[in-house]
Amino acid sequence: MTEIDELHPTATAYGTERPVPPWASAVARAVPLLLLPQCLWRLPFAFGFEMGLDVDGAMPSSWWVSVPYVFGLSLITEVLALLSLGLVRGWGEVAPAWLPFTGGKRINPIAAIVPATLGGLGATAFWAPVLLSWFGVGDAAGFSSAGWHTLALLCIAPGMLWGPLVLVLTYAYYTRRCRPAVRTTGERR
Repeated sequence: MTEIDELHPTATAYGTERPVPPWASAVARAVPLLLLPQCLWRLPFAFGFEMGLDVDGAMPSSWWVSVPYVFGLSLITEVLALLSLGLVRGWGEVAPAWLPFTGGKRINPIAAIVPATLGGLGATAFWAPVLLSWFGVGDAAGFSSAGWHTLALLCIAPGMLWGPLVLVLTYAYYTRRCRPAVRTTGERR
């Protein structure tokens, strides 16, 4: 038994105080996978290959700048996406023991709800203009062929679900952590 288990005994599969709905766990695992095609599609830009985009000079000409930028952006995107797992796992309720000062302590739900809500709203707002441009509202990126355009759509479109899915996961986290447990008839306290 670990220090965290002694402080806050849990009986759920994911180390949470209350059971996580199976759909929420599946969504949290899917979020990083939905962003992966976009991150992989972005990597050739680091080496000056513009994936059929009709833009000149969109990326810095120096590999010393473009490679760390593109790889760093992809890495940060995936790390942030992996944080959505905290909304369905025990480490989103009790700080891991290895953290200084807060390790093993219960996390106030607001400390997870506020950043997750802001992140979900931010990701939604970031992608909204791109989605609207695909429907003819605003300026859309031009591509040299329909094949490049289709590839971009297939790689980028799943990532547009990131914000709304984080908001849904945040609401599920809120209902699990902040609302009283619902008892069924016949269940004893």
